[in-house]
Amino acid sequence: MARATFFLALWAWAGLACTGCAASPQSSGSLPLTVVADAPLGGETTRMDYASYDVARHLLFIAHLGDSAVIVFDTHAQRVVTRILDVDDVHGVLVVPELDRVYATATGKNEVVAIDEGSLKIVARAPAGRYPDGMAYAPEVHKLYISDEHGATETVIDVRTNQPVATIPVGGEVGNTQYDPVSKHIFANVQTRRQLVEIDPISDTVVSRMDLPGAKGNHGLQILPEARLAFVACEDNHMLLVVDLVRRRVIQSFEVGDDPDVLAYDPGLGWVYVASESGTVSVFAVSQGTVTKRGEGPLGPNAHVVAVDPATHRAYFPLKNLGGRTALRVVAPLP
Repeated sequence: MARATFFLALWAWAGLACTGCAASPQSSGSLPLTVVADAPLGGETTRMDYASYDVARHLLFIAHLGDSAVIVFDTHAQRVVTRILDVDDVHGVLVVPELDRVYATATGKNEVVAIDEGSLKIVARAPAGRYPDGMAYAPEVHKLYISDEHGATETVIDVRTNQPVATIPVGGEVGNTQYDPVSKHIFANVQTRRQLVEIDPISDTVVSRMDLPGAKGNHGLQILPEARLAFVACEDNHMLLVVDLVRRRVIQSFEVGDDPDVLAYDPGLGWVYVASESGTVSVFAVSQGTVTKRGEGPLGPNAHVVAVDPATHRAYFPLKNLGGRTALRVVAPLP
């Protein structure tokens, strides 16, 4: 890295960049990324959690866990539209554009909250087990699947009635949950069993279990439907596992930053982002079933959440404390 670029990256990492301004293009360690903006998010400098993006409305929904609020950010206007309050200890957030709904897990009250995407108002609440976290939506059956981390189950909500319709025991602490549009099944990490389980949404039963050799604390999950791969981030040993969903086994593994958490996929580039509690971000390229690491480096303090805009290829990292303020760090692939 050139000396000038090094000091720009160090300056941003230290939190000295202007959080209300567009940032000067800069390299992020050995990452193939350029920081293009640090936009203010408001609120207190408390923990952020999951984020979910609606491409058509260009709205990014961010769980501000420490403030019990869902932040709504317009990526075109580069500003916060509103903050939806009274979502106690919000962890997961998932936008379902075809329903004009956003769902958020309010872990403080063990419930899931439904938000109308047009009015940005809360329209329903439903019980969601013990410590609800990540979510996935199965459109064919109109069901929302919620990781009940402490209850060792998946809670199933019928989105037409906003009521729970099933509780699926998975036999251990549940990490993130994802929907696979190819198999039309739900996949969930079972951290304490080092397994990836597969759920049939029609019968709401576990239909297969995949052992994950080398996993410790398999929490983060990203499905790549066309490639028939699942990426599993293991927070306890800082590893990323690549699972072949056809052969049902781990085919590759990589070291990543300490305490990896949220993953995101850019299908146009074939890139997978792994965001870690340590602030280290890893970028992987997927081509013809083979995964290679494109780069890795510090992105920002506590940059453990990432969302991607597949239209612009920009990636968004909510930061709870950048120079004393909350900020959304926006990055773009290097040309």
